[in-house]
Amino acid sequence: MPAPQHPSVTSLLRYFTYEHLPPRLRDVSRRFHSLAHALADDEQLHGPELAVALRKLLEAKDAAVRAALDPAGEE
Repeated sequence: MPAPQHPSVTSLLRYFTYEHLPPRLRDVSRRFHSLAHALADDEQLHGPELAVALRKLLEAKDAAVRAALDPAGEE
């Protein structure tokens, strides 16, 4: 049985949900969800640096989703 996750990890994982997004954005976000949960479930990763890794992954996910909102790069 895996060790319980730190509350900060559990809190961050909720931001990786993607079911509520439209299909195009869901496809982008799903990949980050998978990686976030793989990192959180890895028994070799723990402590404050795991939370830092997830926060930075969340930033990357947000940027990727925004990029998918405007694939032509128009502002």
